[in-house]
Amino acid sequence: MTVSAPTRPLSNPTVVAGRPRRRLKPRHPIPFGSAIGPILLLAVWAAGSAAGWIDSRTLSEPWTVVSTAGDLIADGRLQDNLAISAQRAGLGLAIGTAVGTALAVLAGLSRWGEAVLDGPIQIKRAIPALALIPLLVLWFGIGEQMKVITITLGVFVPVYIHTHNGLRTIDSRYVELGESLRLRRTAFIRRIVLPGALPGFLLGMRFAVVGAWLSLVVVEQINSTSGIGYMMELAREYGQTDVIIVGLVLYGLLGLLSDGAVRLAQRRALSWRRTLAD
Repeated sequence: MTVSAPTRPLSNPTVVAGRPRRRLKPRHPIPFGSAIGPILLLAVWAAGSAAGWIDSRTLSEPWTVVSTAGDLIADGRLQDNLAISAQRAGLGLAIGTAVGTALAVLAGLSRWGEAVLDGPIQIKRAIPALALIPLLVLWFGIGEQMKVITITLGVFVPVYIHTHNGLRTIDSRYVELGESLRLRRTAFIRRIVLPGALPGFLLGMRFAVVGAWLSLVVVEQINSTSGIGYMMELAREYGQTDVIIVGLVLYGLLGLLSDGAVRLAQRRALSWRRTLAD
C-alpha cells in the first residue's frame, strides 16, 4: 500500500503555484474621490472661459456665475425659490416612496397582488412621467397639486421596481425558517421580508431622489410663479445665462447631495455585507 506524503500549506499565502497572487478588487477608496470629477470639470470650464474658447453669451464664466449667485443670495431670491423647490420635491418624494413601497410589498407577498399591480406599473414604467404632464394639467390644473403628483409619479416606479425585486430574491431558506418557527405574518414581514428587501429599496431610493429633482425641473417651468425652475425660465426670457447656470448648478448639487445621503444610509444599514467596494 502506497502512503502519500502529507501536504504542507504554502509558506507564502500570496504565492500560488509559484506565481504571486494578483489583486483583483479595487484598491482602497480615494479620499474625497467623488469630488475629483466635478473639480476637473470646473477646471476645464474655467480654463476654456479664460482662454476665450467658450463664448460668455453661450456659457457664462465660473466667476460670473459665482458673483450672480452671491447677488441672488443677497436679495433673498435664491433662498426663497430654493425653499419652495425643496418643499415640492420633498413632498413628492415622501408620497412616492410610501406608495412605491406599499405596492411592492403587496405585489411581492401576494400572487394576486402581483397579477393586479405589476402589469399596470410596468406600463407606467414605459411611459415617462413627463409625458403625462398635458393630461395632468387638464385634470389638476397648473397648481401645486399637479406638480407634486408629477414628482410622485417619477418617484414611486423606481422604488417599486427595486423593492419588488428585492422581495422576490429573498432566499427561500429564510422563508422556510420563518415557517418552522411559526412566525406570524406581521413578524415574518418585520424580521425577514423588510430586512431582505432593504438592499433593493435603498437602490431604488437612489434612483428616486434623482427622479424627484428631474421631475421638479420640468414642472417648475410650466406656468410657475416660484421655484428654481421658474427663476431659470424667467432668466431665459431676459437672456440671463448666468442665472440659468446658477439654477443648473444648484439642481446638480441638490441631486448629488441627495444621492450621497442615500449612499451613506446604504453603507450604514448594510454594513454587514462584504462587497467589492469595501
